[in-house]
Amino acid sequence: MVLSRRTFSTIVGTAALGLSLAASGEPCAAASPPMGPAPGPPGPDGRAHTVGFDRYSMLVDGERVVLWSGEMHPFRLPSPALWRDVLQKMRAHGYNTVSVYVSWNYHSPAPGSYDFTGVRDLDLFLRTAAETGLYVILRPGPYINAEVDAGGFPGWLTATPGRARTADPTYLGHVDEWLTAVNRIAVRHLYTRGGGTVLLYQVENEYADHVTEDTGRAYMAHLYRKVRADGVDVPLFHNDKGRNGHWTSGTFDTGGEKGHWLYAFDGYPSPSETPPDWGYFGPGGPKGGSTASPDTPGFLAEFGGGWFDPWGGAEFDGKGYAQSRRTRDAAYERRFYLTNLANGIKVHSVYMTFGGTSWGWLPAPVVYTSYDYGAAIDEARQPTAKLLPMRQLGYLLQTFPELAKLDRAQDVEAGRGVKAYHLRDADSPAQVYMLRNDTGGDLVAEVPLAGGARVRVPVPGHDARLLVAGVRLGARTLRHSSAQPMLRAGIGRQDVAVFTGRSGEATETVLECATEPTATVLEGRATCAYADGVLRVSARLGGLTRVRVEGGGAARPLLVLLADDETSGRLWWHRTPSGTVLALGPALVRGAEVADAAVRLTGDTVEAADLEVWGPRGVTEVSWNGRAVPARPTPSGGLRASSPLPGVGRVTLPALTSWRRRAENPESAPGFDDSAWTPADRTSTYSTTKVPHGAPVLLADDYGFHYGDVWYRGRFAGTPRSVSLSYATGTQGLLMPWLDGRPLGTHRMPVPDRGTVRKGTWTATATFAVPKGTGGGPHVLSVLVRRMQHDMDGKANDAHKAGRGLVSVSFDGAAPEVRWRIQGAGAPDPVRGPLNNGGLYGERHGWHLPGFGDGEWAPVALPRTDRGQGVVWYRTRFRLGIDAGTDASLGLTLADDPARAYRVQIFVNGWNMGQYVNDVGPQHTFVLPNGVLAPRGENVLALAVLADGTTPAGPGEVSLTVLGRAAGGVSAGG
Repeated sequence: MVLSRRTFSTIVGTAALGLSLAASGEPCAAASPPMGPAPGPPGPDGRAHTVGFDRYSMLVDGERVVLWSGEMHPFRLPSPALWRDVLQKMRAHGYNTVSVYVSWNYHSPAPGSYDFTGVRDLDLFLRTAAETGLYVILRPGPYINAEVDAGGFPGWLTATPGRARTADPTYLGHVDEWLTAVNRIAVRHLYTRGGGTVLLYQVENEYADHVTEDTGRAYMAHLYRKVRADGVDVPLFHNDKGRNGHWTSGTFDTGGEKGHWLYAFDGYPSPSETPPDWGYFGPGGPKGGSTASPDTPGFLAEFGGGWFDPWGGAEFDGKGYAQSRRTRDAAYERRFYLTNLANGIKVHSVYMTFGGTSWGWLPAPVVYTSYDYGAAIDEARQPTAKLLPMRQLGYLLQTFPELAKLDRAQDVEAGRGVKAYHLRDADSPAQVYMLRNDTGGDLVAEVPLAGGARVRVPVPGHDARLLVAGVRLGARTLRHSSAQPMLRAGIGRQDVAVFTGRSGEATETVLECATEPTATVLEGRATCAYADGVLRVSARLGGLTRVRVEGGGAARPLLVLLADDETSGRLWWHRTPSGTVLALGPALVRGAEVADAAVRLTGDTVEAADLEVWGPRGVTEVSWNGRAVPARPTPSGGLRASSPLPGVGRVTLPALTSWRRRAENPESAPGFDDSAWTPADRTSTYSTTKVPHGAPVLLADDYGFHYGDVWYRGRFAGTPRSVSLSYATGTQGLLMPWLDGRPLGTHRMPVPDRGTVRKGTWTATATFAVPKGTGGGPHVLSVLVRRMQHDMDGKANDAHKAGRGLVSVSFDGAAPEVRWRIQGAGAPDPVRGPLNNGGLYGERHGWHLPGFGDGEWAPVALPRTDRGQGVVWYRTRFRLGIDAGTDASLGLTLADDPARAYRVQIFVNGWNMGQYVNDVGPQHTFVLPNGVLAPRGENVLALAVLADGTTPAGPGEVSLTVLGRAAGGVSAGG
């Protein structure tokens, strides 16, 4: 049945969800526990806990827990104060778990050196996650992929012997050092020991090669034993790359330990696909997802919460991550995530929930600076519409524990075009129906329930809903509702149940009552009718409808809140040691505490917002961000603020003026002193890139230069007609030579298209004519290579060891011997780490640092038109005065004629915040996180402009941009 949208919105129902959170279990697969109440949020309580699982779910201290997890990477937000902001937003929006990669390259500038200070403080991140009340899935590799340089392997590992991701003893020696360093921190935060909330620990990542080989099995066994020897006692897992049944229990030696290993898998289906069945309703067997391991809970370690975009933007037709968010929107989440839940997935992690920024030289070749990913929380830390279904699901999963133990039930037909999944709780009468519409038109499902009743539920096109029946709402039983349950809780002296759906939908909620109850409509349009032992509450959704049900054989009143989706996005649920708190109104409620007779809320407003709070018994006062809020009681048992909370004020940004300019690349001049540079005279390499026999090794990694630009200077005699330079880079690398100070031209790697977006190593040979009139020498050939990043090692074939920089040099018309010297980045920045700086002259001499004196540089104005091949720097200072009570997220926007061929390294207060390529894109705005940026003080912006000489170059328009603002927030710098 296909309906017009007008007709569709008048028909009953939306849906309901099913699954739950619980918390606590045994350290191995245990007997199935009875259904218990939803546990409170975890924290560093100093008590020992047990963590285990059975085929249904995780078990923590004997209670069931459905892990509703989101991925974030602290290394992609180099401002530790803002970690709390993102984690609090995740917790408030329904997540109970955060999944975290730890990137080896971020912490290890050299063999044996491991830095976990400052922005690399893993201990601080894990403490913050625990204080926020989130479980942690820790994923330290050693290989992580993650679209970071070398898949997380440190640069120095590219120049070592030994095959990575095998049982090679040299490689394992380096791995053991890394894991020792990470695990020394991890064991302090294990939930089993009460020091933190680390609940699961990943061994390796998407290891799909050497699976049937002895070296692969030995490698996995070694990692397992090493992690256990380091004291990590929580369950371990590996995430299967796809659904292959790789590394299930028993496929490698765990030293006799059983019942502590979980099978997990990844999935990134396209929005154009039909949502796949990877569990109860799938094909079964090793290729069927969770059915590869029927004795462990369904575990999706990564499910696509977006997708990455390559240089040039081929993935999303040049529209960037905004298009990723449009194609994987809230309806996509409901359709795909509900399918996963219906298939028994009880550990569900969304990659990414906050993508962040691949700043400096962190990004892998397949991505540019932004790693926004189209995630639910955008790169600027702003909540998006994708968070609403995540919150509705997360709240439901944590307040309906009977839905944590679902089995497949008898198949049902729900009408033409509707895919229906029917499940039941093994320990209660609860029934769950997931209804999915894979067509473009709106449909109405007719769901047959026990006893012959049929419930009509509208299902929008390319969307999904859930219907539940037979669940408890505190002291009462819900027979069914055509609206989707979001939350249930005992609050104060009453039970509260929240149902949601689209605005305009007519809904029916049916409650079992032994005798006729008293039903009072407190707000909104609803009718209540009692007959045959049930109370029927009929309401058309719009705003918030409130119905109070008393008596009817139940000891406690029930407050039914029927909210349209927009209104449900203003409901915030928090658990405290004193009881549950529910708040309505603000843009974000970060946390809630109950002290004496007061509910103390912290959070954000954007627009002025009303505030209503339901809290434990005896609560008579409310405060907001530390300030008392006058409030009065409401008929529905809450406290309503007497006046709205104020919204956020304006944020005024300065124009970027007072620029100073200085040309760079003195290395191109023949008289430049390169005597301190490293002689490039090695004759062997561990790289997978072949070097011509008898030629010197010129690859940068062999000389300890692992990140950013690299310079070569070669001296020779003779008069060749041309010079051919073979080189290897990551995506969008380029090469610029000068002969005796005269530019020879530029060669650039091509912009990737849809067929090459995953290509990580690009090689080319560029031939340049020697200018006429060049004498017999001696000559100096200077070459700048923008090497970009190392390839990842996703196929375990040492792809990360593919060379970067010059591979070989040959001449036509002569065969001179060349004496080479090489120079790349200097010593790693002690504050910002090894991935911040490259080998440009200005970087080596601190031109990017805030304390550098640029008073002798020439004053200029932007936009600018420069001509020529090489590097020019621009610097300016600007002062911000953002109010301390305002969390403003700012960006830097660059714009110019796209025909101009140049690129810019952006440095803010010394931090390399990314690379802009004017004629490639698609990124034009770069997020500048507070902490890196001083929101109340002076800031220094430096731009290193690299022009290839083929066109005029900028920079063009350069401006600060407000990407989001809120009153409240988390403080991050002055």
